[in-house]
Amino acid sequence: MASETLTEEQILDLVAMPKRVENPNTKTKIEAKHARRDFRVFSVDGSYEFALFTRQSLLLSDGFSAGLRWLAKSGESVILMRCNGSDHPHTNSIERDKFETTCHIHHATERYLAVGKKSEGYAQATREYRTLEGALHHIVRLCNIAGLKTEQDEPDLFK
Repeated sequence: MASETLTEEQILDLVAMPKRVENPNTKTKIEAKHARRDFRVFSVDGSYEFALFTRQSLLLSDGFSAGLRWLAKSGESVILMRCNGSDHPHTNSIERDKFETTCHIHHATERYLAVGKKSEGYAQATREYRTLEGALHHIVRLCNIAGLKTEQDEPDLFK
């Protein structure tokens, strides 16, 4: 499966398949102006490899990202999903819809791959999380990943 030929069904299958984190106690590393954690993830049947990652800006509390990357046997990699913070606006380049400074979830789509855009170029605004820990919890839940303890953000009573 080359990334440019991934179908919507294959993307959904990769996201939904049961996965397990192999190194849940990985340490945070400081790199330039952000803190990062990288987890090795495998499908439960062992046939697929993924990378779960987090990034937190050291300058902006709302500048964070938690994502899942599929590592194909061909050496290619495709970001399947990424939960971003609210530190920047986002425009979906095909649809031309834009939203300002709100948390948003990027999803890999066949249509973005087919026209040579970033796999996860399409995003939707969300109120499911407000922090990096909440974003990590959300992506672990959405992508069927076990083996990592996460905590959901407390509900925001003022929104």
